[in-house]
Parts: sequence; C-alpha cells; structure tokens
Amino acid sequence: MLAAGPQAAPARTDKLPVGTCINIGNTFEPPAESAWGGKPLAGDDMAIIAKAGFKTVRLPVRWDTHAGKGPDFKIDEAYMKRIRTAVEQARAAGLNVILNSHHFDAIHKDPLGSAPQLAAMWRQIAARFADMPREHVWFEIENEPHDKFNHSNLLAVLTPALKAIRETNPDRPVIIGGEFWSGIDSLATLPLPDDPHIVPTFHYYEPFDFTHQGASWVNPAPPLGRSYGSAEDAERLKRDVAKIRAYVARTGKTPFMGETGAHTTTSLDQRVDYHRAVTAAFGPLDIGMCAWAYSNTFPFYDKEKKQWLPGLRGAMGLPE
Repeated sequence: MLAAGPQAAPARTDKLPVGTCINIGNTFEPPAESAWGGKPLAGDDMAIIAKAGFKTVRLPVRWDTHAGKGPDFKIDEAYMKRIRTAVEQARAAGLNVILNSHHFDAIHKDPLGSAPQLAAMWRQIAARFADMPREHVWFEIENEPHDKFNHSNLLAVLTPALKAIRETNPDRPVIIGGEFWSGIDSLATLPLPDDPHIVPTFHYYEPFDFTHQGASWVNPAPPLGRSYGSAEDAERLKRDVAKIRAYVARTGKTPFMGETGAHTTTSLDQRVDYHRAVTAAFGPLDIGMCAWAYSNTFPFYDKEKKQWLPGLRGAMGLPE
C-alpha cells in the first residue's frame, strides 16, 4: 500500500505590509475629537510620525456619534471631511492607514440589532475612501468585539458591513479581530468570511495586570506596583509567539498586532522594557505591530515639548 502523499498547504493570502505602526489614540474615537483629554490631530503630526520611521498609522474612529437616524444613518459631512483630511495627511507623508470603526458601543450590547447601522455607516465610509490606493489604505470593520458581540454572532454581524464595503471596494484588504477584545487567544476560534482579502488581527496587552495597572477605565483595575521582566513574563511571550506560528500554519493567514502598549502608571523605563521584549519576541514572525498610542494614553510623543519620549522608538526597532 502506497503511503499517503503530503497534504496540501492551506491557501495563503498576502499579509499586510503594516511594518512598525502607531495608533492615533484618543483623538477620533471619543464621542467628540479628543474629548477624553487627548490632543487634536495637528497638520504636521503625520509627517512627524513618518519621519520617526513608522510605516503605518491605525486611525481609530467613532462614527456612530456623528451619524443620523436610520435607516440611512447618514454621517455628518463635516466629520467625514475631517477624517478624510487625516487620511490624506497620512498618505501625503507616505504612511499606510488602517481606518476602523471604534467604540460603537451599541454593537457590543446588541450585536444583531446594531448590524444594519454598522453596514450603513460602512457603505458611506467605503464609498468616500474608494479612490484611496488599496495597497496603502485598509478598512477594519469593528474594533475589539466583546460583551454580547462574540464568535457565535461575529459573521452574522460583520457580513452585511463587508458586503456594503465590497459594493465600492471589491478587493481592498478588510481587517477582522475576534471576541474578548481581540486578545491573542481569540485567534484559535476566529471565524472569517469566505473572502480572499480578509486579514485577521489581534491585540496584545499581556500580562494585563502589568499593562493596565491602575487604569481608570478598567473596573476593577489591576493594582499598581506590578513590574515587568520576570522569567514567567519571558515564558509567556514564548507561548504566545507559538500561538501565532500555529495560527499561520493552520490557516495560511498572517495576522498583525493592532494594538500593544503599557499604561503610564508604569515607569517609562518599564514601558521601554515591555515594548523591547514584545518586539524581540514577535519580530521574527514578520508581523506588523501597532503601538498604542501616538500622543494620547500610553503616549510615545510629547506634543507639549514636541519630542519623542526617549527609548520607546528604539524598543520597537526604530532609530532614536
């Protein structure tokens, strides 16, 4: 009896050339621009980011607070122009852009009931940005599914929005993250649509009791005082890297890290240590990594002093 031949490798899709990336955090995803103590995006910010060596910016945007009533859920034209300007500034600086829907709170409480609004908003967003180069501007349907929005309903909720996007953007890369805030373990059971241009993503804030210690928006917040760099921290990184290797081998798709970082309740030195360790561990996988965030919450850049915080860029492999 002849031995069975090797099984065919899973179909592969191109990974996104995200490279070293940074989130424009606490800017467009609050209910109003920079409402949570962040600073507005200035005209030169994208050029500053590009000059520092970053290749991509992830632009979290809250659309629902700028949308009218159904069934059209028309997005305010002035707001649409504001986001368009930000994307144009990024492209003028030579940056790739990940444009998402962020903090659409209703969808996490009532996923199926909110799906028509998500689709209606993406129909407008996709049409407005359809002329942008697909090689450099990518859509992420919804940030960090959680609460009642999980893998049991993920495809039912996201498929109408994906269809709306495909009406005007037939082959643009579209990013999808999984349940439980898109943590790394969500990849193991992440369902994806049958679409050759879908890219999976995950967020990495492990160990959470270090990265979010004392965070005011976490209830209960992990207590202050947790340091980073133990042998167990190193072992955890090894285990998590193995999860990504296994996912790529199983699915043929290469995910990227859409968020990672540590709160300023830790010292700058500890934040540098954390980013250096995460970059060193995941770097050999050649996946993109997006730090949270540019100048607001977990900041890399001090807009008052107009300078980068020392050590953080170097920790991600960029020149200081």
